[in-house]
Amino acid sequence: MSASTNQAANQSKDQSSELLKQLVALLDGGQAHATFDDAIKDFPAELRGKVPSGLPYSAWQLLEHMRITQRDILNFSAPPTGGYHPIQWPDAYWPKSPMPPTAQSWDRTVSAIRKDREQFEALIQRPGADLFKPFLWGDGQNLLREALLIADHTAYHLGELIVLRRLLGIWSK
Repeated sequence: MSASTNQAANQSKDQSSELLKQLVALLDGGQAHATFDDAIKDFPAELRGKVPSGLPYSAWQLLEHMRITQRDILNFSAPPTGGYHPIQWPDAYWPKSPMPPTAQSWDRTVSAIRKDREQFEALIQRPGADLFKPFLWGDGQNLLREALLIADHTAYHLGELIVLRRLLGIWSK
C-alpha cells in the first residue's frame, strides 16, 4: 500500500470514528437543549396523567410514545429473531389513557428508554457496523438514518414535554 493510500485509509477511519462519537452524543442529547433526564427530573406523580389545556396528551402519553417509537426503531434496525414486525401507525404508537396504568409504569418506561438507547448506541458502535449500508428490508434505510431519526424524534418530544411542564407550572429552568 502506498503512503497516500494509507493516509486516506487513516483519514477515513478517523472520520468514521468522529461520526460515531458525534452520533452517540446526539443520541445522548443535551447539546443544544435540555436532556432527557432534565425533562423528566422530579416530575410529580400526580401530574403525569394530566392533559394541560390546549394540548392533546399527558406527560405519560409523551413518555410512553417516545419509548414505543424508540423500541420500534431499534427492532427495525436490528430485527429480533423472526424479523421485523411493524406496529400499527398511529394507534400502536400512543397509549390511549392519559394516566400511567400503574404507579411503577413511569419508572419502567424511563428505564426502558435508557436501556433501548444504550442498545442502539451499542448497535451503531459494534465492530463492522456500516452506518451507510441499506438494510436488506425496508425502503433503503440504514443505521445512520435510524440514529438521526431517534435523535430527532426524541428531541422533538422532549421539547413538547418541557412545554407541557411549563403549562403545568412545574418547569423552573
